Amino acid sequence: MPDPFSWHPEPELIGFRDPGEARAALEELGRLTWGSALDWLYEDAMRRPVPTESYPEMRRKFFGSANEPAPPPEKPAGSSEVLAEFRERVAPFAFSSQHPGSYSYFTPPPLPMSIAGEVLAQWLNQGVDVWAAGPIGAFVEEEVTAWLRELVGFGEGSWGVLTSGGVMANIMALAAARDVHLAVLLGRSDPPRGSALEGVRVYASDQAHFSIERGLSVLGFPPETLRIVPSDERFRLQGGPVAEAVAEDRASGLLPFAIAAVSGSTNTGSVDLVGELADIAERERMWLHVDAAYGGGARFSRRDAGRVPDLERADSVTIDPHKWFFQSYDIGALVVKRREDLVKTFHREPEYYRYPNPEDAPLNWMQYSIEGTRRFRALKLWTSWKHLGTDGFGRLIEHNDDLAAYLVKRCKESGEF
Repeated sequence: MPDPFSWHPEPELIGFRDPGEARAALEELGRLTWGSALDWLYEDAMRRPVPTESYPEMRRKFFGSANEPAPPPEKPAGSSEVLAEFRERVAPFAFSSQHPGSYSYFTPPPLPMSIAGEVLAQWLNQGVDVWAAGPIGAFVEEEVTAWLRELVGFGEGSWGVLTSGGVMANIMALAAARDVHLAVLLGRSDPPRGSALEGVRVYASDQAHFSIERGLSVLGFPPETLRIVPSDERFRLQGGPVAEAVAEDRASGLLPFAIAAVSGSTNTGSVDLVGELADIAERERMWLHVDAAYGGGARFSRRDAGRVPDLERADSVTIDPHKWFFQSYDIGALVVKRREDLVKTFHREPEYYRYPNPEDAPLNWMQYSIEGTRRFRALKLWTSWKHLGTDGFGRLIEHNDDLAAYLVKRCKESGEF
């Protein structure tokens, strides 16, 4: 039989026919790839946090005189040639979170063990939708999200699922609030849709992430659903103004059904008074969601966990490990107090996923998420958490907080701020 891969300069990287030759080729590819990454880190990344060119200048440099994407390559090329183009054309234009000049940006540099976990995850190539497509992916995500639930303070019966980031987690939380909680308030046995979504209200501050408004729109709510309540002088949402807004809307015949708080806003890092908002939510039978995508990492620190208090009182919480957990892109998470809320919202049973005996069905993550196929995001957080431990993460958080306090001190001493 003729060699089906002889048309390529490196057939052993495609066919995997001879184990010895294939392994040698893969080891060489790994050496070149890792070397390219370290060349970027210690040459480009440490020189400046961001490229000095403007957007138009960088675009022209990357795309060339045509200033638009080139046609797809027709002929194959060797891996060394591809990596050389990466070093010359791609790497120099990357944002560098490793550079000290990127201090205070909300995505810190990823831990080496996070990168290692990501590489291993890509080799294992687990599809985290149905158990059969990625059995170990299902188990590791269950373990990692259990750790996240404990970090938030949720107890038995809670659940969590990994997402692409905070936007997806916030949208999924609002979907659960709509399909589970709003249905109860309306006395419906089915998820509310269409005109049933009119006349309801969700409350958030002027510091809330844009994904709250976007999520409500995507989920079919009319624009007036979101009521913005002004934050205080420290950019926090307090309970008093929300209680007044709820009372005013009830008097007008509207139905308040959810509060979207933030623990670590994008603009200022402000933290809403979640305890006060939880009191209102409990009293008024409202769903409380807390967007802790930014600030959730503070829960690692015994010393500083009080900066983001009362997360355990929420119905749902968003956390972004690719922010203050020092993880490589992308990995977000949604944790909920009641596992069944996600099942009621996202459960579907297409014919090709049915089991003869439903009681014997394994953990299928597609029943807990908007997404079907998801990549093996959990492994990099698993390797990082195993490597550092909760205590180690806490030390990193405290060091960041101490640096911020030191910066404030120096600014005050300078007399120029």
